[in-house]
Amino acid sequence: MTIDGDDGPRFDPDGIDRRGFLECMTWAGTGLLWSVAAGLPAAIGMRQALAAPAATPFTFLQISDSHVGFDKPANPDARATLREAIAKIKTLPSKPAFMIHTGDISHLSKDKEFDDADQIIGEAGIPVFYVPGEHDLIDEGTGAAYLARYGKNAKGAGWFSFDQNGIHYVGLVNVVNLKAGGLGNLGDEQLAWLKDDLAGQSASTPIVVFAHIPLWTVYPDWGWGTSDGAEALSYLRRFGSVTVLNGHIHQVMQKVEGAIAFHTARSTAFPQPAPGTAPSPGPQKVPAGELRKLLGIATVDFVRGSEPLAIIDRPLDG
Repeated sequence: MTIDGDDGPRFDPDGIDRRGFLECMTWAGTGLLWSVAAGLPAAIGMRQALAAPAATPFTFLQISDSHVGFDKPANPDARATLREAIAKIKTLPSKPAFMIHTGDISHLSKDKEFDDADQIIGEAGIPVFYVPGEHDLIDEGTGAAYLARYGKNAKGAGWFSFDQNGIHYVGLVNVVNLKAGGLGNLGDEQLAWLKDDLAGQSASTPIVVFAHIPLWTVYPDWGWGTSDGAEALSYLRRFGSVTVLNGHIHQVMQKVEGAIAFHTARSTAFPQPAPGTAPSPGPQKVPAGELRKLLGIATVDFVRGSEPLAIIDRPLDG
């Protein structure tokens, strides 16, 4: 069911009335501004965010699904729109501390695609943390090219964690050994590592988890979910603030369940259809004047003692 609201259409993929959490799909722009405050996530509107005081300790970014090398009718030049996204980042009033890229850096995991992506993204002049998308692991199914560039200090297929400004960040890989229908998969080894990694964290520590495919089930018929995501989420429920960032579906969807907030980002390359509105997922061709309204970046501000995590969607156009 889709319901038009002031902040865009809202979509309930299976018609269940989920009292106690929010699901929302926003179509009027791309990218998310995140303010992390006292740990709990909350979305605020663009006008409210722009009018808010700028006193924030630090900002980080999320971009996703750059698909460098893609040149089909949905976007004949994915390199150009990635470059526009990076240019937008450089105009932000506060320089972000770092950037998270939630996968599908390349389209076919070719060296030239990774080279071009590195050159363009590097123009932002900030550190970048990567997790792979399935398009980054196409080379003989090994992901060797991705790991050689982005996973030198990671575990297994590229998972890792780090701490900054009082937040614990966890990068997960759920695009190896995809399950039936394309559902993501974490696997026993990674789940055991995640459980151990989180064991040493206080329940009051804000947690940010990021992976390519959503950890919650958005639309299983299209593989938009992670088969063993529920187990990973069970390790996170003791924390007072958990934010889960994903890409893959090329559109903004949000769900808050207890203290866990889920957010998916739009692509910098091309949109995909809303769940169930087309025969299958894939690049969606839109009128040329509409494309850049559906692509963009997400920024996240951490403000201690202020409002919870604030998310602002910044389209390339608008």
